[in-house]
Amino acid sequence: MRKYGFLTLFHLFCLCLLATEKKDFEKAVREAVSRQMQNYPKSTLKDLYKNFFQDKFGPGHIISDTTAAGNYLRRELASYTECTGEIAEPTGWEGNFLRVNLSVIKSGRISYNTFFDAFVRSVNGVRPVTVANWQKEWQRIESIIRSMELSLPDYDADCKEIEDRLDRGEYVGHHSKVFEESYSPHYRIISRQIFEKELQPLL
Repeated sequence: MRKYGFLTLFHLFCLCLLATEKKDFEKAVREAVSRQMQNYPKSTLKDLYKNFFQDKFGPGHIISDTTAAGNYLRRELASYTECTGEIAEPTGWEGNFLRVNLSVIKSGRISYNTFFDAFVRSVNGVRPVTVANWQKEWQRIESIIRSMELSLPDYDADCKEIEDRLDRGEYVGHHSKVFEESYSPHYRIISRQIFEKELQPLL
């Protein structure tokens, strides 16, 4: 009897942990979505998806070729004169990475070489995850976003496009056209740990 009593208590303990984890996850997702919508009210589901997938996968998808990534960054820096927005914004619900505004290079506060080195090394902060597991997590995230009733434009079409992409084993998403036109984003994804230890003291 004692054995069964212990197993029952253990089972209840596990259920309580799962309930707490679910509550904390939902709270963190809601806060991340609210933060994005407050800063970028014209965001679509595509833009929210990009925020969450960046938190999971970091910058790895765009720096498999460091030479090409460096050339692209230099071209982007030369393509505009002003860069607005926060210096560093957390990604997703865990905040593993930050979107660091390229204005820190433009203003001379951080050198190109220091910034690019931090950007490249941020790949080391990525925890391996399969697209299939990410798809399951995204489905949980999307259900929370849907419950928030944000009246995002083209929601169902964007939702299907994202799911179709994940079904093909692809996870990379892009900002919506309206986001690009409204906010002209210029940033790179950098590990929170690297930013706080190496870049933040320079600002």
